[in-house]
Amino acid sequence: MTDLQIAKGVSLKHISSIAEKFGIDPENIEMFGKYKAKLPLNAINREKAQNSNLILVSAISPTPAGEGKTTMSIGLSEGLNRLGKKSTVVLREPSLGPVFGIKGGATGGGYSQVLPMEDINLHFTGDFAAIEKAHNLLSAIIDNNIQSKTNSLLLDPRTIGWKRVMDMNDRSLRHVIVGLGGTTSGVPRETGFDITAASEIMAILCLAQNLTDLKNRLGNIFIGYTYDKKPIYAKDLKAEGAMAALLKDAIKPNLVQTIEGNPAIIHGGPFANIAQGTNSVIATLMGMSYSDYTVTEAGFGFDLGAEKFFDIKCQSAGLTPKAVVLTTTIRALKYHGGADLKSLTEPNVEALKKGLPNLEKHLENIGKFKMVSVIAINKFVSDTEEEIAIVKALAASKGIRVAVANVWAKGGEGAEALAKAVIEIVESGASAFKPLYDWKSSVKDKIATIATEIYGAEYVDYTAKAKADLRKITDLGLDELPICIAKTQKSLSDNPKLLGRPKDFIITVREIEIAVGAGFLIPITGDIMRMPGLPTRPSSEGIDINDEGEITGLF
Repeated sequence: MTDLQIAKGVSLKHISSIAEKFGIDPENIEMFGKYKAKLPLNAINREKAQNSNLILVSAISPTPAGEGKTTMSIGLSEGLNRLGKKSTVVLREPSLGPVFGIKGGATGGGYSQVLPMEDINLHFTGDFAAIEKAHNLLSAIIDNNIQSKTNSLLLDPRTIGWKRVMDMNDRSLRHVIVGLGGTTSGVPRETGFDITAASEIMAILCLAQNLTDLKNRLGNIFIGYTYDKKPIYAKDLKAEGAMAALLKDAIKPNLVQTIEGNPAIIHGGPFANIAQGTNSVIATLMGMSYSDYTVTEAGFGFDLGAEKFFDIKCQSAGLTPKAVVLTTTIRALKYHGGADLKSLTEPNVEALKKGLPNLEKHLENIGKFKMVSVIAINKFVSDTEEEIAIVKALAASKGIRVAVANVWAKGGEGAEALAKAVIEIVESGASAFKPLYDWKSSVKDKIATIATEIYGAEYVDYTAKAKADLRKITDLGLDELPICIAKTQKSLSDNPKLLGRPKDFIITVREIEIAVGAGFLIPITGDIMRMPGLPTRPSSEGIDINDEGEITGLF
């Protein structure tokens, strides 16, 4: 059966009953139909949240299809609930780019899903649309100010780094010229589009802790310079109030349910390769306010989303995670051992063994944060007992817990062994979270620490543009912001072709974007693009809707 067929066979509970199970009076939620709702910000209880056990689900470096962190996160939360631990899974919202591109949706799979999957994977409650509108409102205000004869800040168009965004993979919009059509159509200038998941507004929404914080962060967005070199921020354009008004509902977390009828919170959706890759602080705190165990995930491999989760999100919000689940698949290990993508379902012990160094590096990286981990083998039907035994043997040799999790086929039941391992780690108190670097270190030192310690690079090289950006950062007094590196998810390096555990490589920073509102700097490495393109055969080709209004082809 497909994910969609399994989802269709589930009898959904009314969202009011899910809210009641979560611990919130149904009278206080804002319903979006029968199966979705917005949760009020005043439902967060910081004191209760401090008593919740925050669990991060990450992964080894993925194959193009991903290794199932969302599926694993949902399954683990179900498993914890089955063992009598009140648990909520807190996830990111899907972007339409991957939905219609190559990865598909982001609601889990098999019997480990959040529902209603069609709604969540498409427009959901309109959060992405609101973020897109708020971002593009600022873009319009910027161009209007440049055009104005009576209300101009004298912005130098050549210094403006703020682009427009759209929630779709569209490579043709990476570089555009706006303002064509004569004097009444604006001032021509070069700009471009990023995907909405990479928007600074998305990052701000995910790091803001309340409406006041949201508005302040929006006002701090760096725009560019005037002709006399004065820095201009969104607050100088008086844009933050209107942008915040557009986000008045988007800032509220979304409540849905798992296949087994447990609460799930989904909110925010930054990618981890080109943004910080975590759900919102508000959503995490909401889950922690009502749960013994709060299970969350961070995008792509541990080198991307998890590093940013620890060094940016946890530092910013004062969160202390208790355990790390490292999602591992036999197919990804074979891929990193040199096996062709088309042959990953075939037994290949030699390729598997050659791919183990990638797993070892991610385990080492977890230890750098003083965290204790458990390897979760996300079981596929093609996995052999011999292949699974090899991973178990590696774990045993390093004294690391390991559990086979058959969450796609069995849901929470398939995650009970994993859930027990997580409980053991938490109750042992063995994790002692410590960030990788001090925010007060120099920008170059922070970048070098991530590149050498987490990626395994020999050193970091900077282009002339990146060096100029470093000088600009110093001039603006932003040296103490944390680092959010944009890098390929396909490799530990910035070269997507270097699989496994590459060594003796150089990380090249080609430019550094400034995100003052979000509160971090974005060194962009290699050839990574913040507006993806569609593959040769996008998944949109298989998506359709019938005369009864039923959507087909989503996965």
